[in-house]
Amino acid sequence: MGTRTTASLGILMLLVYSAGAYTDPIIVMDPSVVEAGETSTETTLRCNLTNPPSSITGHVWKKDGVNISSTLDEDTSTIMEYKLTAVDAKHSGEYSCCYFTTPPVNSTILVKAPPGVSSDKKSEHGNEGDVGVLTCKSSGYPPVENWVWSRNTNAGDEVIFNGTKKFQIKIAGNKTELRIYPLSIEEDEGDYSCNATNEIGTRAETVHLRVRGRFAALWPFLGIVAEVIVLVAIIFIYEKRRKPDEISDDDEQGSAPLKSNASMNHKDKNVRQRNSN
Repeated sequence: MGTRTTASLGILMLLVYSAGAYTDPIIVMDPSVVEAGETSTETTLRCNLTNPPSSITGHVWKKDGVNISSTLDEDTSTIMEYKLTAVDAKHSGEYSCCYFTTPPVNSTILVKAPPGVSSDKKSEHGNEGDVGVLTCKSSGYPPVENWVWSRNTNAGDEVIFNGTKKFQIKIAGNKTELRIYPLSIEEDEGDYSCNATNEIGTRAETVHLRVRGRFAALWPFLGIVAEVIVLVAIIFIYEKRRKPDEISDDDEQGSAPLKSNASMNHKDKNVRQRNSN
């Protein structure tokens, strides 16, 4: 009985010792967070796996949950590196170093930069009295926390507040839209800026708004009509001023063949009468 008890205690102590000796896998990241500075320079992301749960059969880097195909390999090294050519909105995001083990092990490095701001069109146009629509969109990580629209004037940037009678601002995801109604040539034509801010910084994009007169679309049509009227008038005046001798010459040339044909028919008739006699 005592022998069995001693053996059981030995096995239990061995299990406790084994459990205490095991440590979870650790990925040391260098750096763990990258933030863009005043200048955008290249940097290298680095992961080092210690105490892997099993042998490493390969690894891959991911950006925002999507595999970076060029980094997929069967390397068994515990060290992974990925080089960024710049730290900016284009290269910002969540980078994960993923080791192919059983179970898989991964960790994430955050690359942060001021937002990228762009507009589909650098210049928009609208007709006087209609609704003018300007749009901007952002990219990069972290996401934009605040959008501000402003108008560029000689006195500086004039902030546009949402919900006024003249302006309406809409924000959906990474896009913003400024609506101006009704458009006025004197008041609304000019440059507008959309300013995007995240926790790293602020960036802006400028869109130029052109406002056309209400009847601007009719001018091309009226131009075509005027050209047709001028052409018809020229033809009419030319026909009126043709010389009378030109008309008479044409009439004589047209009647000459008729006289010659009549004389020929008369001669043929006389010949037929003589032959019958």
